[in-house]
Amino acid sequence: MKTISTLIATVTLIGTVSLAPAAFAVDEYNLSKGTTLSGEGVALRGNDTVALALGLDVTAGDATFTHVHDGVAYYFASAETKNTFASNPGAYLPEYGGYCAFGVAIGKKLDANPHFADIVDGKLYVFLNAVAFAKYQEDKAGTLANAKRKWPAMHHVAVSKVNRG
Repeated sequence: MKTISTLIATVTLIGTVSLAPAAFAVDEYNLSKGTTLSGEGVALRGNDTVALALGLDVTAGDATFTHVHDGVAYYFASAETKNTFASNPGAYLPEYGGYCAFGVAIGKKLDANPHFADIVDGKLYVFLNAVAFAKYQEDKAGTLANAKRKWPAMHHVAVSKVNRG
């Protein structure tokens, strides 16, 4: 009996410890395209963030060219863009973990579609859809200032808690 109790306690402890990292990374990144075979969520709907951040076009990434950064998988269209990203990820990451910048400005963590993106001062911002992008374009500076002010309080909070009410 004591052996079974010890086994249950050990399994419970292992399960709790293995889940701990997830508690620290609550919805910090917008991962809307499933996961890789090794379990990382895929950012930017699987599109190449280097191409997007350089103002090229929305370019589909390929799982062959995957780079994992901060526990998130990024797909790239080529080994060249993958290596470019790997050498300086911060230069190509979308702001606000890839959530819609307009959504963050209004206090929500909304999905973002790379087809609606803007680059301001070398930073990549993505938006939910044409409506959110149009609202952003009405007051870019104000929207980005609001988002910058609100993001620290939202960053480590689950989507379900941020988007209530």
